[in-house]
Amino acid sequence: MNKGIFYALAAYLTWGFFPLYWRWLDHVSALELIGHRVVWSFVIMALVMLLTRRWDRLKEGLQQPGVVRSFLFASALIGVNWLIYVWAVNSGYIVESSLGYFINPLVSVLLGVLILKERLRPWQWLPVGVATAGVLYLTISYGSLPWISLSLAFSFGLYGLVKKTTPLGAVTGMFTETAMLFLPALGVLLYYQFRGNAAFLHTGLTADLLMAGAGFVTAIPLLFFARATRSIPLTLIGVLQYLAPTLQFLIGVLVFKESVPPDRWIGFSIIWLALILFAVEGLLSSRRKPVPLAI
Repeated sequence: MNKGIFYALAAYLTWGFFPLYWRWLDHVSALELIGHRVVWSFVIMALVMLLTRRWDRLKEGLQQPGVVRSFLFASALIGVNWLIYVWAVNSGYIVESSLGYFINPLVSVLLGVLILKERLRPWQWLPVGVATAGVLYLTISYGSLPWISLSLAFSFGLYGLVKKTTPLGAVTGMFTETAMLFLPALGVLLYYQFRGNAAFLHTGLTADLLMAGAGFVTAIPLLFFARATRSIPLTLIGVLQYLAPTLQFLIGVLVFKESVPPDRWIGFSIIWLALILFAVEGLLSSRRKPVPLAI
């Protein structure tokens, strides 16, 4: 197997099984979990920075105009995304959260067109329109906006937009983001400890190890993903990325027995149809011309 495909599968399988990990910690508040996720991710990324000696790249990147401001925005977006996701999973909304990551690629397309002035190929407008119809159908059937799905899709889509316009790579970028969130996250954890209602060090060794392990399960798949994008075409990355929300959806339905009423199946099916159309169009287009590797 191509190493790039292996790295991509490792990343998406890890993300796909995330609901199982967070549900082991459903007795911990979402805010405390995010505090641990940020703090331990920062520790992991600091070690990676030390081992790979990327400090000069980081210093050079941060000196460029607007980079610090962009990463402050990116840090806020990823923090909000993590918080909503963990809360949703532990509150029984795994299916709705998975829908957010199905919608996310199409949100990225929309942001590319509106913000970066990228041009869609004529047939790419069809899946965008179908996905929009699916979201509208879900909104009408819910009686309100599916805010969990849309919040996850747009926060991560905007995060990707900000990252695309900054000069830092995956490792230095994630170190910068976690460094910016480190003090607020540490403050949250100390607040819980001083109030006497912290889960860490008070609910057993297994829970403590899982909370500390949040840094590994956050950092490792991202590093796998960074390696994958350097080794295989972006079109293949685009198809494989649906593995994670598919696994999350199946875990929500089959493992945690979340209810999916018929109207939601219809709405999800419309969005899945849009994703199939989008993937097929991308594959057909890639056969017409060479696809550059992500550098």
